Amino acid sequence: MGEFPRKCCARLSNPLYESDPRLAYVIGDGVTFTAVDSADVDTRAIIGEGTSIWHLAQVREGAILGTNCVIGRGAYIGPGVTMGDNVKVQNYALLYEPAVVESGVFIGPAVVLTNDTYPRAVNPDGTLKSSHDWNPVGVTILQGASIGARAVCVAPVTVGRWAMIAAGSVVTRDVPDFALVAGVPAQRIGWVGRAGVQLESVGDERWVCPQTASVFTEASGVLSEETS
Repeated sequence: MGEFPRKCCARLSNPLYESDPRLAYVIGDGVTFTAVDSADVDTRAIIGEGTSIWHLAQVREGAILGTNCVIGRGAYIGPGVTMGDNVKVQNYALLYEPAVVESGVFIGPAVVLTNDTYPRAVNPDGTLKSSHDWNPVGVTILQGASIGARAVCVAPVTVGRWAMIAAGSVVTRDVPDFALVAGVPAQRIGWVGRAGVQLESVGDERWVCPQTASVFTEASGVLSEETS
């Protein structure tokens, strides 16, 4: 990754479009990313090679995006949010600082990662709150996890590796690795593997993925993937 200043170097050619709306940008060390004209990408953000930023998305100052990320239409990436490689942020998702999103994470449409445990517009004396009157807290999404459409993660929470959050869920507590959770508030209803398919029990607290044949062991509410 590199830092700005950036310059527009070319409009892309794409057989799916009569005219591809994205522009390619080159930043300090030759790293190239693409963004459409209507995207608002702050020059103090750091954008990884191959990342695409689509219509009306906003990437704030200090945000760090890894390589080959896709930021969908109308998505918001707050100041200082950090994101790994190969992350997909779907349309109108809102990622508020100081969220941490590791590599391979899927953020569905209209997902919200909050940052205020006790939200108020005003102080007890009625004065308007400023940035000095509250401390933002973040949501952490670990490697490979998926957050379904319109789910809300209420900070501070951590979503474990390869976990799956069902659409419309409200996550109010930490989610274990490989857990499938759903509901308001979200509760674990099963386990999933790296393929996202629900695991099948084979007895003795062992589980198998019907798609990849990977085997997992459960102990005290924690699922671990067996290695050969």
